[in-house]
Amino acid sequence: MEELTTERHRLRRWRMSDAEDLYAYAKDPRVGPNAGWAPHASIDESRAVISMFQEANDGYAIVDRATDQVIGSFGMHTRRPVEALAGKKQVEFGFVLHPDYWGQGRMPEIVDAALAVAFVELEMEIVWSAHFDFNGQSQRVIEKMGFRHVLDRPFVMERIDGRTVTSRLYQWTRERYEAERKRSVPEDLTC
Repeated sequence: MEELTTERHRLRRWRMSDAEDLYAYAKDPRVGPNAGWAPHASIDESRAVISMFQEANDGYAIVDRATDQVIGSFGMHTRRPVEALAGKKQVEFGFVLHPDYWGQGRMPEIVDAALAVAFVELEMEIVWSAHFDFNGQSQRVIEKMGFRHVLDRPFVMERIDGRTVTSRLYQWTRERYEAERKRSVPEDLTC
């Protein structure tokens, strides 16, 4: 996926010119620690993170279509968190959003569109998402979007303070996605 557009957002690859917008939310102590990283200490750190995003080529800037500002980050990471399922085509969603935009239904809008891309266009078999046990906001988004809890496992917060927390892992499968899409189509529209 190179770009994704929703009603209020455009997800596109990161640009170095996004550094100020990234720093505006990444310096906020309510953002990074919930995702496992320390708040950014400078705009230079935000530039370094953009370079990392560009090199990995699996992250997207979330751009507010009304203001053309970057308000968050969305990742579609190639990860296989469960060894027994390693042979399946899968991706993990990760996301953060500027606190000024919390509580507006923005992440569900983005995740819903990204699920369609993952299952329909990219033909993934599993989509994962995870949150730390103390991150209730991400838990609500993940559960609201229909992800099902699969397992918990310890995670060491190496980028912050070294403490061990619980990472809660959820998944959507293509079979369930397709079955639920069929149920949502009115009978008179089916062939």
